[in-house]
Amino acid sequence: MKEVRVRFAPSPTGDLHIGGVHTALFNWLFARNQNGKFILRIEDTDEIRSSSKSVQIILDAMKWLKFDQDEGPGIESKYSPYYQMKRKEQGIYQKYANELVSKGFAYPCYCTCQEIDKVRKKSQANKLPSKYDKKCRYLTLEDKKQEKNKGKKAVLRFKMPNCGTTVFIDLIRGRVEFDNSLFDDFIIMKANGVPTYNFACTVDDYLMEITHVLRGDDHISNTPKQIHIYNALGWQIPEFAHMSMILGSDGTRLSKRHGHISVLEYRNEGYLQEALVNYLALLGWSTEDGRQIFNIEDLKRSFSIKRCGASPAIFDIEKLLWINGEKIRSKNSEQLLRLFIDWVRYTNNEKLIEGWDIKLLQKAIFLEQEKIKLLKDIPFLVNFFFIENIEYHEEAVSKILLSSKSRDIAELVLNEAIMRFTKYQYDFSALALEEYARNLAKEKNIKTGDVFHPIRVAVSGRTHGPSLFHMMELLGKDKIVKRIAATIKKFF
Repeated sequence: MKEVRVRFAPSPTGDLHIGGVHTALFNWLFARNQNGKFILRIEDTDEIRSSSKSVQIILDAMKWLKFDQDEGPGIESKYSPYYQMKRKEQGIYQKYANELVSKGFAYPCYCTCQEIDKVRKKSQANKLPSKYDKKCRYLTLEDKKQEKNKGKKAVLRFKMPNCGTTVFIDLIRGRVEFDNSLFDDFIIMKANGVPTYNFACTVDDYLMEITHVLRGDDHISNTPKQIHIYNALGWQIPEFAHMSMILGSDGTRLSKRHGHISVLEYRNEGYLQEALVNYLALLGWSTEDGRQIFNIEDLKRSFSIKRCGASPAIFDIEKLLWINGEKIRSKNSEQLLRLFIDWVRYTNNEKLIEGWDIKLLQKAIFLEQEKIKLLKDIPFLVNFFFIENIEYHEEAVSKILLSSKSRDIAELVLNEAIMRFTKYQYDFSALALEEYARNLAKEKNIKTGDVFHPIRVAVSGRTHGPSLFHMMELLGKDKIVKRIAATIKKFF
């Protein structure tokens, strides 16, 4: 059986978006499931928009996502290079363009952009398909000579059939059929010798021995053109699978109003790589048991093109957030600390935790782990453990310390606490502290909440946070006494 070879071939013209990551993921999972090869190829023939910065974004994203490549930039092989413009410099595309011309499957076109635009507008006015009228397809040798003598530079166009249909079997959608009469004689080589997408893509897929082309369904209309190039050159056609498009929650094409579309923005926000991969795998693919949470190895074992659907997938940011929270809660304290530190360094937020004790940070994160949805949540949730002078939240002060109903009781509780913590050698374990608080409530004939809440505000400045007594144990007696004293001085 022939080895499976698939490729992810992004164009470096900006950020790597979620749709591109989805395509990369399905190719990578299929390759790993089939013990095949996953290739990264950079399709940089857009001379105006392609940039080295965008290439680096792609490489960084692939590294963060852990989509390891068997071949690609920096991993050379007999199929190198993996940049199309470098392949152009080697004359690869010109060679096969010349072959198509010599076989009568392609021809030079001398029409200017203005002439073609005029033809298209005329077609539109007559309510006909807007396409090139194939004028240069029928030029004689003398006609071509005259055009050259005028100093015109020609593009090369591929001769599409004027009639009949093009049919292929899509691994996801089944039989797909196109009417050939609706297609242009499309350009395969620009006048400056740079290949266009459909031509370069086909040549590279053949030379790199790609067995399966897995891509988004927005490429379906390109497939007939590529099939005819394969046939014209006598090449074996790979199998095609066109994956469902990802739409926003309102059913429109995914855009910024639905959330981030650039993959590295999700890293900036504090999403885990494994959570994003898990979620994207569920868009357009499912298991028989409807399982939602996977680790990477499970995905590799379970993935199958047969379980991919053709219907558009809806991107649900809330579900992604839920999966991220589930992944965070599955970590032990050491793993979560390491993920957080990596996020801090990646986002250049070292100042957020400057001077923080790392061992204390690990314990503080563990206390708040159930509440963490994103890594970026962590600094706010735990910063009061590390600051010298806590910031009192307005609601905490007005509702717990200074309201007409609670002021006197809050003052009593805090004065009792400072007196007893200073005078007696209390055990500062969470269990002992809770026992102390309950005994105080019983002694003063007040509710336990009337004891718990003022102490929480005094030591953290907040009405919500981790378990009060575990938080106090972690802060330690000296900080607790100092903070309660400062609260009494400030408000009573």
